[in-house]
Amino acid sequence: MAAATKKSKLEKSIVIFIMVVGGILVSIPFIWMISSSFKPESEVLAIPPTIIPDNPTIENYIQLFTNMNFAVYLRNTLIIVLFSFLGLLFNAMAGYGFAKYDFRGREKIFYIVLATMMIPGQVTMIPVYLLLNYMGLTNTMTGIVLPGLAVAFSIFLFRQFMTTIPDDLIEAARLDGAGEFYIFFRLVVPIAKPIFAVQGILTFIAGWNSFLWPLIIANDESLYTLSVGLSLLQGQYANNFALQMAGAAFMVVPIIIIFAFFQKYIVEGFTMSGLK
Repeated sequence: MAAATKKSKLEKSIVIFIMVVGGILVSIPFIWMISSSFKPESEVLAIPPTIIPDNPTIENYIQLFTNMNFAVYLRNTLIIVLFSFLGLLFNAMAGYGFAKYDFRGREKIFYIVLATMMIPGQVTMIPVYLLLNYMGLTNTMTGIVLPGLAVAFSIFLFRQFMTTIPDDLIEAARLDGAGEFYIFFRLVVPIAKPIFAVQGILTFIAGWNSFLWPLIIANDESLYTLSVGLSLLQGQYANNFALQMAGAAFMVVPIIIIFAFFQKYIVEGFTMSGLK
């Protein structure tokens, strides 16, 4: 028994050591990015390199908002995130409809929604662009946010979760005189908080990182997002690595913070939605 306990402790120590070393190795680029964002341009490529800046400065971040219009890019990104959350509500309603309403062609329509998940987004970009161009919505914020309001994967997750809500509970609310919108917002939404949490996190990350579609649909710099602005930064200031690190840190840090605080909801949401 003592030998088995000793062996178990040794194995646990080895696993912990490997995880710590692996975590440190994975964190080195992130730590270097954050550190370099506070360095003067002359110190970034100094030999030997310094992890902690000798002369820390926030000048790089100031330049992002004075020389690179990052305030405009931030505003556009937040608008996209806001409308993405509006789309999240629509997706929840669609998932609820597929789960709890019995209408003609429900299964066929749902299978079509699932089929769209198998099509790469790059394949549909040209048809979507042509449709928006026909409606005169290219180079507009409406054209940027409109295609992202409906997401097949989000509808699928909501549908999978809401099938677990007892039908008797909804029927009881209807017998009490509750309307459909009242049932959805006051009964279904509180029960579906876990899936709303995980989808909210994924929606934020997708909206915050939006790059390819805004780059395609918009040719006006006033409509660019943070990701597109970071790409411009790499082209216009290719030799200013400190400024590039500041832009990258400004993009990554909010996502790291959001994920660190809410990562448990991602695992819980996928598990409760029936995904393994």
